[in-house]
Amino acid sequence: MLFLPLGPLLSCFLRSLVPTLLLVGSLLYAARRGPMGAGSSGRGRGLFSVGETTARVLKSNIDVWFADVAGCEEAKLEIMEFVNFLKNPKQYQDLGAKIPKGAMVTGPPGTGKTLLAKAAAGEASVPFITVNGSEFLEMFVGVGPARVRDMFAMARNNAPYILFTDEIDAIGRKRGRGHFGGQSEQENTLNQMLVEMDRFNSATSVVVLAGTNRPDILDLALIWPGWFDRQIDIGPPDIKGRSSIFKVHLRPLKLHESLRKDALARKLAALTPGFTGADISNVCNEAALIAARHLSPSVQEKHFEQAIERIIGGLEKKTQVLQPREKTTVAYHEAGHAVVGWFLEHVDTLLKVSIIPWGRGLGYAQCLPREQHLYTQEQLFDCMCMMLGGRVAEQLCFGQVTTGAQDDLRKVTQSAYAQIVQFGMSEKLGQMSFDFPQRGKALLIDEEVRRLISAAYKRTLDLLTRCREHVEKVGQWLLEKEVLEKADMVELLGPRPFAEKSTYEEFVEGTGGLEEDTSLPAGLKGWNRGQEEGDIEQPVRGNSL
Repeated sequence: MLFLPLGPLLSCFLRSLVPTLLLVGSLLYAARRGPMGAGSSGRGRGLFSVGETTARVLKSNIDVWFADVAGCEEAKLEIMEFVNFLKNPKQYQDLGAKIPKGAMVTGPPGTGKTLLAKAAAGEASVPFITVNGSEFLEMFVGVGPARVRDMFAMARNNAPYILFTDEIDAIGRKRGRGHFGGQSEQENTLNQMLVEMDRFNSATSVVVLAGTNRPDILDLALIWPGWFDRQIDIGPPDIKGRSSIFKVHLRPLKLHESLRKDALARKLAALTPGFTGADISNVCNEAALIAARHLSPSVQEKHFEQAIERIIGGLEKKTQVLQPREKTTVAYHEAGHAVVGWFLEHVDTLLKVSIIPWGRGLGYAQCLPREQHLYTQEQLFDCMCMMLGGRVAEQLCFGQVTTGAQDDLRKVTQSAYAQIVQFGMSEKLGQMSFDFPQRGKALLIDEEVRRLISAAYKRTLDLLTRCREHVEKVGQWLLEKEVLEKADMVELLGPRPFAEKSTYEEFVEGTGGLEEDTSLPAGLKGWNRGQEEGDIEQPVRGNSL
């Protein structure tokens, strides 16, 4: 019998165990301190807690109220009912009423969906659970439904709660698309959420809110009665809403002593058509940054005007070098836009013309868009003529055209196709509207679009031919000064031959509004009161080269 030394055998055996021990140790370490553990709830971080919710819970640190959310008063009225239910549930239960289980808040980015949900929790003095829809989806199968179950269990066990799922379209897309016989983690997560909401009753005291800017792709079950019973749409604010939002964001700023916040808010509201709440917040912050950059002791009105131009047009490139011929072409191009807009009735009021390069453009003409939702054919036609003013001015003054009108031509073409295809403004096609060209209609549509654009070009050419000397004046002024204000246009061309609205009061005349509405609930009254009189300047958006 052959005996081997015990030492080498034991050493070899131990070396063979090292890989196994390392693997077991790493698994134990991951189970205790894994990066995919639970979120801020602080429960069981580790590999085996991957199914626990990652939702964040806000309790005593909610510092947002309805007074901090402006420009969406109708949405606040809808959300206020949920707040009252959480505060006084017996008021509804005694009448046999069932509070809606949830509300779907939709709208473009930056309109205040998340802020409104957080304000509801602040007003109701209840904890606020917030989670993003993408946080339910992981590489492991079953994690999404598990996190949904854990989140709803936490809400039910600690009711009352407001539970808010942002970007719910990450898990709420229409089911049954793009999956052939396999399991979809997104669909399973959505199914689990619907099941959990089904378990709610009127005494649960948990309100489920969800937000998305893509309501068109949501599964129909999400907006079906019994789940998200209410749909609250928040669009870009109107001029009154923008004035209220500016008041909120002007509070922390150190304004010049000559500025009154209410009057300034009204002026800025007229200068920012189409802006959302996030845009307005950016304007106020950018104005403060500009003031600090120039070592100003306070924020002045000119800083807000510069901030609006910065956000709309981009960064000015004052050091960009243009060849003399190019600079002359840009000046006459913008002069064409300005002159056409000055002498056509339905074109937006001109605010400013500049040939200082900005963003990706070489010049721009700023206008004051109307607070308007319906447009006549005459108004659309005048706008097409103004957009063609730059190309026509180049042809008339230099006998040739450049590539600078590409963006103008694109907008003109889009407007013409919209009038012919969607708005039914063609005599040959008649009262028809369709999303896509119908068979046998494409050639006729193209002919009608070409006819409409040609008519606009001819009208613009006739106008600028008669006003050739005005184009020369404006073009030469731009070459000398580079920037032309409305007062300069009045000096060069005389007053515009059409009436213009110039104050906040004229813009909102006859519109009423929530500021004067006496039927609002007591909790909502007075949020937007206290506005003072103030004149309005003019603004923004326009044609550019």
